[in-house]
Amino acid sequence: MKPDFSLLLVLLTGLAGLIWLIDSLFFKRRRMDRAVKEKVEHAREPIVIEYARSLFPILLLVLVFRSFLFEPFKIPSGSMIPTLLIGDFILVNKYTYGLRLPVTNTKIMDMGEPERGDVVVFRYPVDPRVNFIKRLVGLPGDTITYRDKELFINGEKVPISVQGNFTSGEVKCSTPDSDAVRVQETVGEVTHDILVHTRSRARNDRWIVPEGHYFVMGDNRDRSNDSREWGFVPEDHLMGRAVGIWLNFDYKKGCGDFSRIGDGIH
Repeated sequence: MKPDFSLLLVLLTGLAGLIWLIDSLFFKRRRMDRAVKEKVEHAREPIVIEYARSLFPILLLVLVFRSFLFEPFKIPSGSMIPTLLIGDFILVNKYTYGLRLPVTNTKIMDMGEPERGDVVVFRYPVDPRVNFIKRLVGLPGDTITYRDKELFINGEKVPISVQGNFTSGEVKCSTPDSDAVRVQETVGEVTHDILVHTRSRARNDRWIVPEGHYFVMGDNRDRSNDSREWGFVPEDHLMGRAVGIWLNFDYKKGCGDFSRIGDGIH
């Protein structure tokens, strides 16, 4: 089973805070009184108390930042090329779609609604222990059609413009397939690039997005495991919107592209 870092962080923060609180309420005064009686300048803290007191504020700060503000993620696959590359480390805005409690993911405050074109991180509906990142293309009630490698939303074709072949000069740490073509696409208010592979079979189908769910697709359209394969993303599975890249390094290849640091995600 994949370890749940959010749960681990909550448990460590709670344990450190509980140890510190119990000591403050029941044991700290006794140590100080004993130090006075023994004429010792400072009462020595047990090592466990010392660590708990030192770590609790740090753990709490990390927990609050990661749960309610921004959370870092690493891109492990090429399903979002050319927008995101393998080895990109990204920041995800956790409050864009509302504040949620860690671990349970229960929404406690509405802040905004997902929009077509957003790049979203969510819990994979097939296995919620796994985090996925895709582009949101369908809102509740939308009719999504994918035909001959072209996207239609509510019967209207999404505007596209072919930009040319996607070549190795555009990526530093990998070699694109020779049939990869970069296409500019506009979904909602967002204009971005996607990849299509001319030798890949076209997947043609039509979906109606149910209430409380969203339809997502990878920008690497012929190399993405997305809503076309497994269905819709429930609203409570959304974790946030990807906003920026803070590092790129592919550990498997030992290669990084530091020019991507600071790039926004659109």
